[in-house]
Amino acid sequence: MTTRQPTGPRCGHDHPCLTRRAVLAVGGAAGVATLAACSGPETGETSEQGAEAIANVSDVPVGGALAATTAAGEAVLLTQPTEGEIHAFSTVCTHQGCTVEPGEGELSCPCHGSTFDLGSGAPLAGPAAAALPEVTVSVGEDGSITG
Repeated sequence: MTTRQPTGPRCGHDHPCLTRRAVLAVGGAAGVATLAACSGPETGETSEQGAEAIANVSDVPVGGALAATTAAGEAVLLTQPTEGEIHAFSTVCTHQGCTVEPGEGELSCPCHGSTFDLGSGAPLAGPAAAALPEVTVSVGEDGSITG
């Protein structure tokens, strides 16, 4: 009669035990995957000062806006009301915290219809009573926007 040799640790039934080593290996792999997923995308673009650019002036439409993310991870709307005039505003609506988006010649909140001025962030229409907070950005001589 042939006896069956176990292929690994068994827990008393017909299924293998989960060893401490296996748990640590799976946990380590999950940790590495989490860290890789949390790293931001590489833009590869740096300004002449060496800081990573979040956009270029040429990316922002004159009389319009562009959604971007600062180096600190803050979502902003870059605006260019007139050629060469760059501003950055928070995307958080001052009415109830919805996400403000680029609109036609203005910034607009899709939740309750508030609109904001491209140059000052001041409310133009809708229930929002306060201006969007301005975020500090810098424009390099090469047109790179950092912040």
